[in-house]
Amino acid sequence: MYQLYTIGHSTHSTEEFVKLLSIHSITAVCDVRSSPYSKYNPQFNRETIQKELKLYGISYVFLGKELGPRSDDPACYEDGKIQYNRLAKTGLFRQGIDRIRKGMKSYRIALMCSEKDPMTCHRSILICRHLRSDEIEIKHILEDGTAENNRDSETRLMRMLNVPQRELFDSEEDLIQRAYDKQSEKIAYIKKTSEVSETSEV
Repeated sequence: MYQLYTIGHSTHSTEEFVKLLSIHSITAVCDVRSSPYSKYNPQFNRETIQKELKLYGISYVFLGKELGPRSDDPACYEDGKIQYNRLAKTGLFRQGIDRIRKGMKSYRIALMCSEKDPMTCHRSILICRHLRSDEIEIKHILEDGTAENNRDSETRLMRMLNVPQRELFDSEEDLIQRAYDKQSEKIAYIKKTSEVSETSEV
């Protein structure tokens, strides 16, 4: 069985962030932010964090183009809002998923985005949803350094959204998928009015 981790850089210092990675023996960070820059946490700008991680022997790869929560494809939007189900069907997204699967064979990978809670971030709601399987154990590195198993995260997500854990004609998997759908709708990126106008003029 392969293991895959996720982590949110949040407001950590570089030292704190590296410490969290080291606790779980992470050897590669896959940056899945669409825009790998942070106005409020510049220590996580793409070039800066790549250089810092290299000092600790941790590889860095940017996969925001393939696995980011935004898209340049107008077909992935509806009324200016990204649709995760459409994004997940694009060739670019599938390429990103394949790279993660291959990378897990050689590296201990952590998918990195900015949000502290994995259940409010596309790294879980979009990416891990399409990686979860009996062959891959997914764990989310939390702010205090503990690792939350993805199955426990899903249970927490259902509680957050008031999705019952069992209904008469629904399997547990049906309910989990319903929770993913509801959270996708809540957190999906919405283009600003100016962006929508520019797209419509093209």
